[in-house]
Amino acid sequence: MNKLHSFSDFLKIISMFTILLLAHNFAQAQSKQWSVPREAVNVKNPLASQVNSTLTGKALYATYCSPCHGNKGKGDGVASAALSIKPADHTSAIIQDETDGSLFYKISEGHPPMPQYKSALNETQRWELVNYIRTLAKKRK
Repeated sequence: MNKLHSFSDFLKIISMFTILLLAHNFAQAQSKQWSVPREAVNVKNPLASQVNSTLTGKALYATYCSPCHGNKGKGDGVASAALSIKPADHTSAIIQDETDGSLFYKISEGHPPMPQYKSALNETQRWELVNYIRTLAKKRK
């Protein structure tokens, strides 16, 4: 009986250690800043005033972004469960406070596990995605 009790305690300790290790790794992955060059941060959105671009952006988002970021942009897409780094919540103040140029850069260049889209999407399409991401701030609830 003593051996069984000791084994049970051992499993609890190992489980707790594993959870703490995973939580630490997850926290570190989330705390790593995605550095955007200053010149990219300051790039102005050529489609900023084009309301129709958000409709195209929404369709592009459904295809390219929602599998990881979710239909509402909260980082809870079906593929997010398999990722070691949680996708960004596009409705969050952190994302919404970024400049359009910064978002454009991140969409273009990617950051593992996020792929880069500069070869899959043309420049206009990437700006349309930026415009659609801006509409997600209104959908926080």
